[in-house]
Amino acid sequence: MVIEHAELSIIPGREAEFEAAFEQGHKAIAQSPGYLWARLIRQIENPSSYLLLVGWESLEAHMETFRGSDLFHRWRAAVSPYFAAPPNVTHYNGELTPGEGM
Repeated sequence: MVIEHAELSIIPGREAEFEAAFEQGHKAIAQSPGYLWARLIRQIENPSSYLLLVGWESLEAHMETFRGSDLFHRWRAAVSPYFAAPPNVTHYNGELTPGEGM
């Protein structure tokens, strides 16, 4: 499993609109082959900053299958009007290493 880690900076004062739009955009992500789960987390110190974590079966499921599809365009159309800056996206290995716990 791969975890997409996206830092989202939202236009101040538009957080509620973004959260509503995220619900619509999430419907597009969830239809993509290789999608596993998603979690949107709002920062306490800066309420216009969000962390989006998305579980994917593989890096290819995110970068090639989803990002190369109409579903990605539907996602971006729903949420991008609220971005104050382009998202910062990185990927992490979602498998636990020996000795780790949850």
